[in-house]
Amino acid sequence: MTIQTVSLAVADQDDLLDFKKELQEAFSVAVIDEYGALPDGPIPADEDIDSSIAAPGAVALRILSDGEKIGGAVVTIDENTHHNTLDLFFLKVGDHGQGLGHKAWLAIEARYPKTITWRTHTPYFEKRNIHFYVNKCGFKIIAFHHAKYPDPHHTASNDLPDDEGFLFEKVIQ
Repeated sequence: MTIQTVSLAVADQDDLLDFKKELQEAFSVAVIDEYGALPDGPIPADEDIDSSIAAPGAVALRILSDGEKIGGAVVTIDENTHHNTLDLFFLKVGDHGQGLGHKAWLAIEARYPKTITWRTHTPYFEKRNIHFYVNKCGFKIIAFHHAKYPDPHHTASNDLPDDEGFLFEKVIQ
């Protein structure tokens, strides 16, 4: 078994179309498993990805394994407070279950060593994501958003049928 190295690179403007397509394919797998089909249009919607990438402080990163593109992430870095967010994170379909996601997360943490806290979110039905963030990456669940307790920061234009999900936080020691 060969050990795969994982590194990060800022996504090229020329690569953003492939980045979005791969992200949407990765997210679609769990949505189709849960609901049987995608709602109208891809998840997340193109506009949601574009607004995440264009947000102040946002950085679109390519996840590379031995130089090959295997996924990506969008992080928002607050250089003043160092309270940062992981807005989008994905591995290409077929690259799961090899420890690459954890290596990618460790590379993100190493890239932003001044971070005090990281926050991220995932839909309630994404058991694999919940396991990954809590058991592999050291996040804690700090909120469960649902119809009676909506996420005040959620502005997605193409929501899933039920807008329920977990908010995670990792305090860096």
